[in-house]
Amino acid sequence: MRESYLRQLDTLHSELIRLGALCEDAIACAVKGFLKDDPALRDKAIELEKDIDLKEREIETFCVHLLLHEQPVAGDLRQITAAQHIITDMERIGDQAENIAELSRFIKGSGIKKGVHIGDMADATVKMLTDSVDAFVASDREKAQAVIEYDRKVDALFRTIKGELIDMIAAAGRETAEVCLDLLMIAKYLERIGDHAQNIAEWVEYSITGQRKGN
Repeated sequence: MRESYLRQLDTLHSELIRLGALCEDAIACAVKGFLKDDPALRDKAIELEKDIDLKEREIETFCVHLLLHEQPVAGDLRQITAAQHIITDMERIGDQAENIAELSRFIKGSGIKKGVHIGDMADATVKMLTDSVDAFVASDREKAQAVIEYDRKVDALFRTIKGELIDMIAAAGRETAEVCLDLLMIAKYLERIGDHAQNIAEWVEYSITGQRKGN
């Protein structure tokens, strides 16, 4: 019975990794589509959000099956509970990537895009997401804590972008100002992705210790 449960837990881990990969692809396509003004990449990010929703529902169903049929206790129960919260954060990450792709359709002014650190911020959020999922699969509390600390870098990049855009607005006209406000919104979406990745890391800590930071 225990061996069967462990195999199912491995399946859960594999599905979470797949969902994480979908989220990473969605972020990458949304941001690259924005930076390169590539409609195909933007459309792919939007389609990936649908795949993320589907995979999230599949994993949720699998978690319910484990709870009903295996009746896990203690650490095993915490892992499944944490997984249910983690997939919710991943689904919201997919939503944020879709928002970036949708908004970027209306942004003009490629020169302005090059003047801000959107790409760096996207790379930082993807790193947080990847590391948080790896931490869950490996039950690595130290790695989870590193993700939580890394959110400071994402927040710092947001502040940097905000400052860059304020300077651009001050030095330009109305049209540029409107583009800058859209860019700030994209940065805000990326900041929220970082927050969701931090949430995932906090649920990893909960799955290991039974305590979640801030609770």
